Amino acid sequence: MIAVFGHRGARGLVPENTLAGFALAEKLNLTGVELDIAVTADGVPVAHHDPRLNPDFARDSSGAYVGGDAPFISALTFQQISAYDVGRLRTGSAYAKRFAEQAPVAGARIPALEDILAASTKLDFLLELKTYPDQPEATLGTKLMVAEVVRVLRGANRIGNAMLLAFDWRVLEEATVLEPALSRCCLTAPETVANADVWFGKTRMTAFGGSLPRAVASTGAKAWAPFHESLQMAEMDEAKRLGLEVIPWTVNEAEAIHRMIDFGVDGIISDRPDWVRDILAKRGIEMASPGFVASKMCLGVPDIFN
Repeated sequence: MIAVFGHRGARGLVPENTLAGFALAEKLNLTGVELDIAVTADGVPVAHHDPRLNPDFARDSSGAYVGGDAPFISALTFQQISAYDVGRLRTGSAYAKRFAEQAPVAGARIPALEDILAASTKLDFLLELKTYPDQPEATLGTKLMVAEVVRVLRGANRIGNAMLLAFDWRVLEEATVLEPALSRCCLTAPETVANADVWFGKTRMTAFGGSLPRAVASTGAKAWAPFHESLQMAEMDEAKRLGLEVIPWTVNEAEAIHRMIDFGVDGIISDRPDWVRDILAKRGIEMASPGFVASKMCLGVPDIFN
């Protein structure tokens, strides 16, 4: 059984991090969705990947796409952000060429996490909180951002079927203190591993002989989300011995999907979750239903470091 999560909703099919994408994930009967979380100037967690409004799809009230100097999400109130249309890719952009099959959604807005949870009652949520230890001016403070996300999850009674993800492991350290019951997942990419002293919070790779799975397990996180191209079988085996759930990102090509299945991963994050679902079906592998986070994450991680 493998969990399937639509990346940024299902951005290969509809605009990223929008209510339309999360609704499509439910229609596809996915396990859940992965989405990015920023926090506005007035403390509202919203679904948005980049620290600034994205010039590839954000248009102002006049219909003009924003520029590269667009304001930070953290500098705008939720009301101000709601004025931007994010439902159509800018023609000719690299993003539009990459996702040529993405269908536009007229009038799509950047949604608040609270509204996403209210609209999508069946899905599991992988919430990637976007902070930048090498660019601290781009966001509000880490502790404040985590606190606002926890507040919304508690209010919606969704702590149990949500998981907090972060490349910046300070986010996970804060969540451990603020809401220990919230499942946590360490994200890694080649760039963050190469600069681990910046991105991995209090964790030092040298203490674990350079082993990523051991470093992840030491944090108390229950899951590891590596970039799929960098994941090696030996690391996968070690992660399983440590009791970690492994959920690689962003797995879009058929060859890569098959490779991750053969590795025995627990979940797959993809821009084309429909392809992942179909490949699983053809191979006779069951797709995990919503509730994966609650059922798997309650198992915990062996306490091997004490």
